[in-house]
Amino acid sequence: MRRYGKHTDEDDIRVRPSRRGTRPRTHTRPKHEDAAEGFVLTVDRGRLTCLVEGRTVTAMKARELGRKAVVVGDRVAVVGDLSGAKDTLARIVRVEERTSVLRRTADDNDPYERVIVANADQLAVVTALADPEPRPRLIDRCLVAAFDAGLEPLLVLTKSDLASAEPLLETYAPLGVRYVVTSRDDFADGEGVEAIRELMRGQITVCVGHSGVGKTTLVNALVPERRRATGVVNAVTGRGRHTTTSALALPLPPSTVGEDGWVIDTPGVRSFGLNHIQLPRVIHAFPDLEAGAEHCPRACSHNEQDCALDQWVADGHADPARLHSLRRLLATRERREGD
Repeated sequence: MRRYGKHTDEDDIRVRPSRRGTRPRTHTRPKHEDAAEGFVLTVDRGRLTCLVEGRTVTAMKARELGRKAVVVGDRVAVVGDLSGAKDTLARIVRVEERTSVLRRTADDNDPYERVIVANADQLAVVTALADPEPRPRLIDRCLVAAFDAGLEPLLVLTKSDLASAEPLLETYAPLGVRYVVTSRDDFADGEGVEAIRELMRGQITVCVGHSGVGKTTLVNALVPERRRATGVVNAVTGRGRHTTTSALALPLPPSTVGEDGWVIDTPGVRSFGLNHIQLPRVIHAFPDLEAGAEHCPRACSHNEQDCALDQWVADGHADPARLHSLRRLLATRERREGD
């Protein structure tokens, strides 16, 4: 066994290389000031498809982003191979500040929120009037999420050839939500969809709804050159089958006025949890009631005996139907969607 004395020759000593390498560690991250701007179109198992300078580029998230999620609608900074050629891979190094975030939780007890899309301008709640039957509680929940995220809601009622839209429209008339009523023939021949397309011009619109309500059929009618698979409603359960498995942003066809827009198709939802919603923010969508709420007791739920909104409405400052609608939306988190 070789032993080293006090005075050893450094050449005789073998030093095991460090697993971390000899490069000093630093918390300084590259700024990537020359990164190109991109728009996330879809996310699939860690691979993100982005629109970069008119080209479709496949990218992955850079390590310096850590656990920060990148979702459809995000505006990102991209480096690497931006040619969009087959088998090339770019890198997303920065996510720009979001103007809006639409979230949901699995249920009302789930502490983990899931971001559906970023930077959307409006939320189209797609609901069938029959086959499957409409579920007003889910509509209420989607409206609450839209108001909380600052999105403009749009109610799209499909399959009007199977049932009348009047009962549902009467329920949501006090909210002043814009709506469009369509039939299956409108989607089949492509006519009648222009009214919806015009409401989406210059906007990023995300479509949300149950499976089988005609959500993807609507998207196919809006963007006919990018058809997605559609399914049918199960005759036994009355529920639709999932055919859309991931969110996808599609550009609307150019118009004569020059205002393009984007429509984002999302997978059908079984539930829309609101555990992440700050309910006091919902009243911001009711400007005629918001002023009256300033006189409410601290932490008022707006459904209490001493709520100032009752007197505000009694004095003629707002329609009683508006207060009823607000309280219905605020209470929807405490009710199951099927109730």
